[in-house]
Amino acid sequence: MRTEHQMLDLILSTAKEDDRIRAVILEGSRTNPYAPRDIFQDYDVVYVVRETKSFQQDKTWIDRFGQRLYMQYPEDHPVYPSDREHCYGWLMQFADGNRLDLHVSTPHWVLEHDAKDSLFSVLLDKDGLFEGRNPADDSAHWVQKPTQALFSVTCNEFWWCLNNLCKGLWRQEVSYAQWVMNDLLRPELLTMLGWKAAFSHDFRISVGKCGKYLPNFLEKETWETYLSTYSAARCEEMWEAGAQMCDLFHQTAREVAESMGFSYDLTEAENSRGFFDRVRQLPRDAKEIF
Repeated sequence: MRTEHQMLDLILSTAKEDDRIRAVILEGSRTNPYAPRDIFQDYDVVYVVRETKSFQQDKTWIDRFGQRLYMQYPEDHPVYPSDREHCYGWLMQFADGNRLDLHVSTPHWVLEHDAKDSLFSVLLDKDGLFEGRNPADDSAHWVQKPTQALFSVTCNEFWWCLNNLCKGLWRQEVSYAQWVMNDLLRPELLTMLGWKAAFSHDFRISVGKCGKYLPNFLEKETWETYLSTYSAARCEEMWEAGAQMCDLFHQTAREVAESMGFSYDLTEAENSRGFFDRVRQLPRDAKEIF
């Protein structure tokens, strides 16, 4: 497996030898001093170019980066919109284990999209496009301190969507109920846990994508409880995981509200949880809920 030094040397030498490439940007976890270092870290690279068309027309120019196992052209997706004239990419998994997510983008695109992220490190700048740029840090990804309005909306979304989990599990619609748990309820729970973690660090931390760094900031017991909210595709296990979700969300919301001086709608929370418990006990041939 090529080392980081070897990969970056290849990336930079390619740019130095090609007059079309005016700058090299490194993004993502490799620019973050707080991100764990391991063998699966991608190289997220942007070549700043005058135009992208010639790079798209030459199907062989990326061969210099190494033998590929498989790859993806994200801007060629037939459904998701893209601006191939100003941004085009190749996501490459190499046979030696390295992965390179490479884009060629025009200066305007980079300044409008990429440069707003603080995890943005300039490796080469032939024209001085990024002079005065601050060193990369993770500040753009810090948990943002909530307002009362945002806190209330988050609580309401969780307790309202719990209704959908109830009916999905009672109907034994497992795939639908799993979607509700993981796509509707879990994001609100992670948001609440993120606020709890960030409060004790003056909102100067990132919890990472999907809360992957939360174990670094939460009590072990809290994190273990969160893990218990994942379940197999069996209804009774999902009911229990849902109950754990409710308990953890309620406890965390009360802590966040107290810490930040927010009001928390206890009536809404208790009524929603009561509905959950009621439906959980309903027989399969029930003709009414109450």
